[in-house]
Amino acid sequence: MQKGIAILGSTGSIGTQALQVIAAHHEEFSVEVLTANNNADLLIKQSIEFQPDVVVIGNESKYKYVTEALKNYPVKVFAGGDAINQVVEMEPVDMVLTAMVGYSGLKPTIRAINAGKDVALANKETLVVAGELIIKMVQEKKVQILPVDSEHSAIFQCLVGEAGNKIEKIYLTASGGPFRNYSIEELKNAGFRDALNHPNWDMGEKISIDSASMMNKGLEAIEARWLFGVDPGQIEIVIHPQSVIHSLVQFCDGSLKAQMGVPDMKLPILYALGYPKRVESDFPRFSFTDYPNLTFEQVDTKKFRNLALSFEALHRGGNIPCALNAANEAVVQAFLYKKVKFMEMPDIIEKVINTISFIEKPGIEDLEQTNYESHRLAESHIHLNRN
Repeated sequence: MQKGIAILGSTGSIGTQALQVIAAHHEEFSVEVLTANNNADLLIKQSIEFQPDVVVIGNESKYKYVTEALKNYPVKVFAGGDAINQVVEMEPVDMVLTAMVGYSGLKPTIRAINAGKDVALANKETLVVAGELIIKMVQEKKVQILPVDSEHSAIFQCLVGEAGNKIEKIYLTASGGPFRNYSIEELKNAGFRDALNHPNWDMGEKISIDSASMMNKGLEAIEARWLFGVDPGQIEIVIHPQSVIHSLVQFCDGSLKAQMGVPDMKLPILYALGYPKRVESDFPRFSFTDYPNLTFEQVDTKKFRNLALSFEALHRGGNIPCALNAANEAVVQAFLYKKVKFMEMPDIIEKVINTISFIEKPGIEDLEQTNYESHRLAESHIHLNRN
């Protein structure tokens, strides 16, 4: 029996790879919903190939264009953020893959959980912003969150069969990104094209910049805290340039379990979509002879200050991780448009998280206000930087 999948963010890096996975395993999965924010042409192409029941284009100005292109196909077309939130509740949908970028993934994820749908989570910001609330909802609705990020998928796989065994530490591995060997002086002049040149992974612009600044790893640490119920002090980041060991778990007896494989996002996507079944694939296999040396390094948090700021937000808790995420979204966008320099981004993020009013137990409305205020604060600092 096919599992019905809704893909939120089908035109992005994770979404397009998820469709490749589904195309290779059409007997296992069916595409019920596709959504995109702005890329109407690719959404149309995907809709013609996979013919989902429903597609949603977030940019309402492109609704007529998408509708006209799909008028001869059995595909219903909707537009806007409210429609994205609603389609996750559809009856044929068994699992929602949230591959939207940033804060925008929060509301549809909440709607999916409340509708009793399992969530394959590629939108780490959901748990960064509202981890405590989301995990409580998941427990109440008795649904599952299956992590899609390679690091969290690795930890999840290491914990299968370990119920009741105490976790001592979680190690999240990081490639080090394109700036691993840069000096602080060199980073002052790093441009966005340099930052987008990731050595191991093919990702979208936002995630690539986050990887270059190590903010991606900081957000993953906050996400891991909620996904696996560990304390901030139990999470450690280690640089592993080969990206073969995707992450590790250390147990109370001192033993370590690691999950390994080629750096290919289709593997964690397939694992999440198919769980608890491991679905056979013909994806490339790992060969030890291709990786004769696996190396590890400590992170230089003076060079990658975003990581230190992320752990500060993690320890402070409340609405501070939400402020961190919002400020980061603003500065990454500014960096892409050459409004701030690479090494100015953590300065602005630090100002925002130290200025925003602290709320220890924020509700959804509090988080929405924090997100708005943090964006506004970051943008004001970006404007001051330019002048």
